[in-house]
Amino acid sequence: MKLQTNRDLIVTIVNKGWSERVVKSSKAAGAEGGTILFARGTGVRERTSFLGISVEPEKEMVLTIVSNKITETVLQAIVDGAELEKPGAGIAFVLPLKSVAGICHFEPEATSLDNVICD
Repeated sequence: MKLQTNRDLIVTIVNKGWSERVVKSSKAAGAEGGTILFARGTGVRERTSFLGISVEPEKEMVLTIVSNKITETVLQAIVDGAELEKPGAGIAFVLPLKSVAGICHFEPEATSLDNVICD
């Protein structure tokens, strides 16, 4: 198995309903997709109440693995698409990945899983 060593993980945490913008923006900038996870916020801004009951807003976390050659381009597309410059909109950060296994790519003419290339 060939391990990939030139990859970064872009982690984006946004308010519920914004993850699709993150994925759409990242794909437009060259990423192949992302994984969406549901989360909850515990920061100072997230502490709200309704009728005296504490409410923890729901968040969505998008994990995007990209080649380190396009990391900055994809990150900027996410910042723009998810409006992360606005206060309280979310956060994005990059973690370098030491090695990655199992990244698969579909051939453009693929019609089944038989035409998949895994790095």
